[in-house]
Amino acid sequence: MDPKGQRVKLNDGHFIPVLGFGTAVPPEVLKSEALEVTKFAIEVGFRHIDCAHLYRNEEYVGQAIQSKIADGTVKREDIFYTSKVLHAVCLTCVLLWCTFLRPELVRPALEKSLKTLQLDYVDLYIIHFPLAVKPGEELFPKDENGKLISDSVDLCHTWEALEKCKDVGLTKSIGVSNFNHKQLEKILNKPGLKYKPVCNQVECHPYLNQSKLLDFCKSHDIVLVAYGALGSQRIKEWVNLNLPVLLEDSVLCAIAKKHKQTPALVVLRYQIQRGVVVLAKSYNKKRIKENIQVFDFELTPEDMKAIDGLNRNIRYYEFLIGVGHPEYPFSEEY
Repeated sequence: MDPKGQRVKLNDGHFIPVLGFGTAVPPEVLKSEALEVTKFAIEVGFRHIDCAHLYRNEEYVGQAIQSKIADGTVKREDIFYTSKVLHAVCLTCVLLWCTFLRPELVRPALEKSLKTLQLDYVDLYIIHFPLAVKPGEELFPKDENGKLISDSVDLCHTWEALEKCKDVGLTKSIGVSNFNHKQLEKILNKPGLKYKPVCNQVECHPYLNQSKLLDFCKSHDIVLVAYGALGSQRIKEWVNLNLPVLLEDSVLCAIAKKHKQTPALVVLRYQIQRGVVVLAKSYNKKRIKENIQVFDFELTPEDMKAIDGLNRNIRYYEFLIGVGHPEYPFSEEY
């Protein structure tokens, strides 16, 4: 961790801001709103932007970044952008989507994202999900029974394609998302491994604190990145709405009241103090501005222990459409 406690060093020598801005768009929000809220997030201090092909808003996120560079708010090197091969962006992170996991599709997917984002490189390129599915325009290709049409891809070969993207400078770092420990071990034990994953981005919050996976990742110098850190957006297509609302938890509310903070800030601070990089996703400007204040206070050891005790192994984002896929990651304990 750097002296200010706002960045953590990755295993390849680069640094990642511990607080990131997630850009996934709720169904009721226009994709174009990503432009204004991303600009606002940068203005109030966010320097880590997480995006993905799946979100269908890379064009607007890219415009926001370019706008803030053009007006002098930030320099490109100030921004950490994540992109997922499913794909995502980390000011810059980009996530690579499941339809692009064939090795020959990995670099073209990133190059397409870079063109859309108007960037020369991303800071982090990660595999969004370990489930390879049929390539094509459909994000979720399904058979007549509504099941995902899987594709036969060795994730180790996908990883080799990511390594090549790093070698040619299209991304500074490479990592994974939604991998369980066995899938991580498969990459780590790959013959001829050139670069270890720098991170594993997973759902992580007090009701699913991922302590075993966190310990595993730390033992291999892999940073855990938490999405869904505030619970969920209660989107019925993705989440079981019968599950409890995290930010209404009485323990979290009591700790928040003691520190004169919001439950959301307590949850974000909890992750940072346990060595987890955390993504805060909001399209509400008031909450975006509040979330950056996570560095203004500290939880006590007693607070941390109490929050640890909330773990119930509740997973909001089960990705049930992927159940039955040979690489479905959530069947394992961690």
